[in-house]
Amino acid sequence: MKLVSHLLDDEWYARYKRISRLNIRSSIYDVTNRCNLRCKGCFFFSSDEHKAAPEEMDLTKWERFVHKEIDRGVNLAILIGGEPTLCLDRVEAFYKRVSTFCATNGLIKLPRDRFPDLMVGISLWGDETDEKTLRGKDAFSISSKHYEGDPYAYYLYTLTPKQIGKTERVIQKIADAGLKVHLQLLSNDEGVDGFSWTPAELVDIRAEMDAMLDAYPRTVVSSKYYHEVICTGRMQGQRFGWQACPSVTITQDNRDPQPRRLTNFIRWASDLETTHRCCTSETRDCATCKDGAAHMSWVMVNKRAHMNSSKDLQNWIEVYEMFAKLYQFIPW
Repeated sequence: MKLVSHLLDDEWYARYKRISRLNIRSSIYDVTNRCNLRCKGCFFFSSDEHKAAPEEMDLTKWERFVHKEIDRGVNLAILIGGEPTLCLDRVEAFYKRVSTFCATNGLIKLPRDRFPDLMVGISLWGDETDEKTLRGKDAFSISSKHYEGDPYAYYLYTLTPKQIGKTERVIQKIADAGLKVHLQLLSNDEGVDGFSWTPAELVDIRAEMDAMLDAYPRTVVSSKYYHEVICTGRMQGQRFGWQACPSVTITQDNRDPQPRRLTNFIRWASDLETTHRCCTSETRDCATCKDGAAHMSWVMVNKRAHMNSSKDLQNWIEVYEMFAKLYQFIPW
């Protein structure tokens, strides 16, 4: 294995040094079991995670819990749901104390006077037709008005097989709204007809993702290596799945041998006591998981596997930078 300093020129080495100091330690929190949408394929509801535990209603317990998480070493709280904006006091319990990211469907506008620099990831499940099929409404038409030009908001664009050949129109709309976009793939947890990936479709969507990154470099926050990993499920001779995933809750991680994983990662239910298996679904087949954050993390925890060549290490740096930008550890 070669040394980092031997593999990188001065520019790339400076980029490496910037991210090597971040030491990101994340966990994920169900803020509420409720949502104002019911999307087909939402892992939270399809795996009955909303029934796993009752919501803790006492705000002081949330505040004490956040302090315990900070003491546990967490420096990035990723808030999911249900829909976190239904419980802004709980969001604020995190926001006031630790670096916080809020995943939202965008139907409720986060009050910027209360949360001026909270990074918001807005879910988007395709064009108007796909959104109506999978979510019951065109959520983009609402969320884009709420967050137009917001420097602390971006779209989490979940690509589906139905979007092949159509992504540029959607990305252009996002660019016109003055927002950025991160690309990910649908894991069709509820088996909606026509929304499961075939090998040929994954080849096509990867090419389209690459083309969109080339065409909209100031709008699309991504990397071609990430596209390769998420579309093929492979990285440096490894295959993604249960044995490789870095985003398994540490208290439920009985794998032997242990893979490289996120340090002390836990996904907490909304009672602040129950934990979920991993960063996504309790019932998902890990071999078919296309979760973007899990695949990014898989790359990030495997730096040594990318020390074979300058290009491999540059790919690793780009993915780490992408993750850091999406969670506001470094600027766009």
